[in-house]
Amino acid sequence: MVKIITRKYIGQANVYDIGVEQDHNFVIENRLIASNCFNKSHSTAYGYVTYQTAYLKANYPLEYMAALLTANSGDTDKVQKYISTCLSMNIQIEPPDINRSGVDFTPVGGKILFGFSAVRNVGQNAIACILEAREQQGEFKSLSDFCDRVDLRAVNRRTLESLIYCGAFDKIDLNRHQLIKDLELVYDWAQSRAKDRASGQGNLFDLLGGFAPTTKPVNNVFDSVPKAQPVPDFPPQKKLQMEKEILGFYVSDHPLKSIKHSSSILAPINLSQLSDQKEDTLLCAVVMLNNVKKVMTKKGDPMAILQIEDLTAQLEAVVFPKTYERVSNSLEVDARLIIWGKVDRRDEQVQLIVEDAEPVETVQLVMVELTPQQAITIEERHKLRNILKELSGDKENAKVPVIGIVQTGNSRQLVRFGRQFWVQDSRSTVLALQNARFLAHVKQLTSS
Repeated sequence: MVKIITRKYIGQANVYDIGVEQDHNFVIENRLIASNCFNKSHSTAYGYVTYQTAYLKANYPLEYMAALLTANSGDTDKVQKYISTCLSMNIQIEPPDINRSGVDFTPVGGKILFGFSAVRNVGQNAIACILEAREQQGEFKSLSDFCDRVDLRAVNRRTLESLIYCGAFDKIDLNRHQLIKDLELVYDWAQSRAKDRASGQGNLFDLLGGFAPTTKPVNNVFDSVPKAQPVPDFPPQKKLQMEKEILGFYVSDHPLKSIKHSSSILAPINLSQLSDQKEDTLLCAVVMLNNVKKVMTKKGDPMAILQIEDLTAQLEAVVFPKTYERVSNSLEVDARLIIWGKVDRRDEQVQLIVEDAEPVETVQLVMVELTPQQAITIEERHKLRNILKELSGDKENAKVPVIGIVQTGNSRQLVRFGRQFWVQDSRSTVLALQNARFLAHVKQLTSS
């Protein structure tokens, strides 16, 4: 590195690449400027690598994205970004599978399968033990079969819980809650069998050739494994929460996926595109609230730092005291929120300054169906505009979005009205529109 002592403007001058290794951009004789520029061989190498990766992505998208996810498996933000890219490419990401997953992300049957190395609490020794047992004796048939065949010194109880919670046993038994309850008994049973084998004693039922003392035939030794009482499965939301805790992502599903289409009407810009927006741009986003950190200002006023995510990225958001006082009741972890905020850049990081927030379950939309004639008639548009402006009232309280639907033949076009035309009360707005001979109705965002 060359230490810069002083800077001096010398006007416009030609630059010559003299190919030196250390010094850059310095004045030589006759006031000419020398520079060690980006040389052609380097440029060619970058261009060739770009061509290779573009070729692989175009012709082998499944294998390319699997390799990309594996190479960046330690970077949560990048993995989430690439998972979003896979979804946009119609490539499905599947959670780990105890009978199919390998160490890394693997393309299988047109999908990408999570690797064991991406599962929290599953170490390299445990992975090697699982793969070895599967290779030697084939697929695992049940939780008890799995526990009986692997080395429980490497695959401990915590590892097994993580594999169950993330869905690795779903192809064997979809009821994750039942598997967790069974594990308490099955694990002790498998440990006892392992101790018997280590001491050379074997198991009584094994020695009797699979017959119980009552002479009733037993299909196999696993039929006698103790199991817990039947229990219902975890609720879908809880399953997703545990899956995210173990994998770092929602994989089998996402709480925002069911409202992806309807929310894109209100929030066309996702979190991964926030860095492309100008500072102080006001926008709307539909997000999951992952974490809430309450802090106090120097004046003693409460505020909050939020961790939010959508289907594309994770981001930090800041709620200042005045806004926090208004929206604090909605700031619950794992809540689905629609938030309004401004783009802010600090220390080269993009964040969102929250100005308002509301649970998506309470968000209502006013849907206005327009005929092509109404959509192009100036008088009709003017009448619609006046009704909405009259009912918007105080802009801070106008939180109900208005969506226009223009039906032309088999085509159905949705038009998002600007924030200045949002209204305060959905019912009174629909009534006013209907009285003006506009076809309108109220719809929940979560059912759109």
